[in-house]
Amino acid sequence: MPLSDHEQRMLEQMERALYAEDPKFATALEGNELRTYSRKRVYQAVAGFLLGIALLMGGMVAQQVWLSVVGFLIMLGCAAVGVTAWRKSPPPGVQGPSGRVGGRSKPQRQRRSMMDRIEQRWQRRRDEQGD
Repeated sequence: MPLSDHEQRMLEQMERALYAEDPKFATALEGNELRTYSRKRVYQAVAGFLLGIALLMGGMVAQQVWLSVVGFLIMLGCAAVGVTAWRKSPPPGVQGPSGRVGGRSKPQRQRRSMMDRIEQRWQRRRDEQGD
């Protein structure tokens, strides 16, 4: 279900306010730059993961348990960062701004269904309170 005119105007107003308040962050949220940022985070996570493996192995060779534990924790943290960055990156077909500030192309299917569920719940609550 598309946004009403009032909701669309409010969304555009919030986007303009975000862009005016922090333009660097707002541009980072746009399609291509967000994909670049996410890709960079994944690369950093892979490098950290490899460092963790090296520390883990080095601790085993040197018989230093604490070094192996630190290496394992680094591997675990980098794996978590890499997976979240990978999931947050937009799909390759999504373009950047579409003319308006913070403009977006088609929303992702998963987000649309989530918004539909939220709107349906909201409508049910309004209907229940109206009775």
